[in-house]
This record gives sequence, C-alpha cells and structure tokens, in this order.
Amino acid sequence: MNSFPAWYFDESKMAGIDFEDIAQVEAFDCKQTSSTPEKEQALVKRLGISSGHTAIDLGAGTGTFAIQASLQGASVHAIDISQSMLAYAQQKARKMGVTTINFHRAGFLTYEHNDNLADFVITKAALHILPDFWKMVALLRIASMLKPKGILYLRDVIFSFPISEYESSIENWIEHSSMPEGEGWTVKDYQMHVREEHSTFAWIIEAMLRRAGFEITEANYLTPTTAEYICIKTA
Repeated sequence: MNSFPAWYFDESKMAGIDFEDIAQVEAFDCKQTSSTPEKEQALVKRLGISSGHTAIDLGAGTGTFAIQASLQGASVHAIDISQSMLAYAQQKARKMGVTTINFHRAGFLTYEHNDNLADFVITKAALHILPDFWKMVALLRIASMLKPKGILYLRDVIFSFPISEYESSIENWIEHSSMPEGEGWTVKDYQMHVREEHSTFAWIIEAMLRRAGFEITEANYLTPTTAEYICIKTA
C-alpha cells in the first residue's frame, strides 16, 4: 500500500471481528446468508455484468460475488483489507476453477486502480466500517475508478426509519434479525455493530452519493435497516 498521512483513517482496525483469524473468516462466510452463489449470480445478471466488462468488488469478503461475476466473463478486481479473507476467497475461487480474478489487499481509502476504468463498482455490507467523513472520501474515490456512465451498486446497513424512532427501531432490528450462536449473527453481533461501527441514515448516504457525482437510479429500502442503491456516474 502507498504511504498516507498520519491522520488517515486505518481501515484495518475493524470493529468486533478479527478478520486475520481464519476461524473467524470461516465463521463469517457461514453467516453470510445474503451472499450465496445463487443470490450473487442473480445480482450479476440484474446489473448486466458480462464478458468484456471490468468490475471492482470493494470489500470483497470471501469472494462469492467476485467469483460469480468472473464466471460471467467479466474482468474482476476483488479488494479486501484482510489478507486472511483474500486467501480464503482465492481458495474458494480455485476450487471452482476460477483463475481470472485479480485480488488486492487494500480498502476503500487505499486501493489504487491501475487498470482500465471500471464499468461497475460493487460494495456490499462494507462501507459501514467508515465514519461518514471517510464514506464521502471513499465515494469520491469510487467515482474516480468508474467510466462515465459507470454503475455503482451499494448495499449496506443503512437506516431509513424515522430518526425519532431510533431506539425502538434498533431494538426491533436486533430482536427479529439475531440468531442463536452458531446459526448466524447473534444479539451481541448486532449490538456491537450499532455501538462500534458506522452505519448511518439513508438521507445522509443519498446526499453523499449525489455530491460524489452519482445519479441514484434505484433506491430500495429493503428493511428499515437495510438499503440498496444503483447509481450512474454522471460525468
């Protein structure tokens, strides 16, 4: 990675989970019920990613989306801050006979894209590691990686509930989404997320996207605590 100022945000200090611990990486992969090969294949097709396209997966995690995009013939760059996560993703790709993904150890604030400008940037359940100031920096950097009219797909924990109802909305989310230990994300996982990570409101994210040079063509509030956006780079 390049050298950055001493005041730069350190993405490697992620809350709650040690993603350099391979056991935690494996557990994370099992918990990712929203990122199955079938669901990621459907997203690849929905976005229209195919042969001849360049796609950047920021916060690629265990590689499920990157693998499916590569299987459709796209040139894929999979970026993650965790070396153990990348090694796990590479192993998964090899098992599926996928050898065309470019893996990079970096984050939203440190990845330097030295290939052709991308047709697509995808980031799922990752942008929330950044405080809002750094989310804005990350979105500006993402825009610089995309071709004019390139597509950004963003899905994350993003709050669309009324601000005044934050307490009941968070409690309801934790109560109805958590699972027993060993079966998925637990009450403690969700509590840690709210307490230590940086998920924010939809109206803040949407203002950031516009200021970064994106037109929001699709905004779906999947739940009061999850949203997805499809955006076009306007210049």
